[in-house]
Amino acid sequence: MVFIPAVIAPAVGSVRARWFLVQKGGLLVKVHGPSVSLPLLSDVRELGLDPALSHYLGRIDADDCFALDAAELTVPEPWSVQGLRSLYGQLDEEAFAVAGRALQIVTFAETHRYCGRCGGPTRAEGVERCLRCDACDLGFYPRISPAIIVLVRRGEQALLARSARFTSGFYSTLAGFVEPGESLEETLAREVREEAGVEVADIRYFGSQPWPFPHSLMVGFVAEHAGGEIQVDGVEIVDARWFSATELPPVPPKLSIARRLIDAWVNEVTGRS
Repeated sequence: MVFIPAVIAPAVGSVRARWFLVQKGGLLVKVHGPSVSLPLLSDVRELGLDPALSHYLGRIDADDCFALDAAELTVPEPWSVQGLRSLYGQLDEEAFAVAGRALQIVTFAETHRYCGRCGGPTRAEGVERCLRCDACDLGFYPRISPAIIVLVRRGEQALLARSARFTSGFYSTLAGFVEPGESLEETLAREVREEAGVEVADIRYFGSQPWPFPHSLMVGFVAEHAGGEIQVDGVEIVDARWFSATELPPVPPKLSIARRLIDAWVNEVTGRS
């Protein structure tokens, strides 16, 4: 399946459409025992929602995709609001990716109903994903926050850390948001220094992943340890250690680029294909 993004819905819609109804940071899905499904247009109308208020997202193959704010909806059975993380593995890969897009676009529209400069109401421009103030002509685009994420290596070991936010106690790669005026490489070196107390060299790009929690773009790297001993900041990071590929702690789930970084390193050092 292939997703082709778009802003303007085609003049002739698809026979079947996928609807992403957003509520409380999650999506409305119909529960069928152990499985779930997305709403159809008939479901949207039956739930009392107005399809005309939707945001067009694009197409997955021949299926149009729409996002709609369902914040005020009282959810009846067999419908359920489920968080995006819990839907990983329940939706197909393309639908899961579009679900993240839907969540961000609905949140953007809900939080930019009024101009941040003059307070006037905003309206959708239509030709692009923009909300514009009629009073002062200021345009607003969906917020995307760039962040780096890095696997630091020392020989055949990798630096993994446990964040104070990780309630399940797993260890992951280091990450942090880009600050104004920084390059991605400068952000990486600063974050590793601040959170783990070590220096890095030989920074290499790995890949990227949109991360809708709530609106990040994670840019992944691999780097080599260049000096210093681990000294965690004790605020964001409560523990960090060098691990071998055969003695890993609990690590993030497969939906994350952090896990992709770890799996790629494990496969390399253990000789797995």
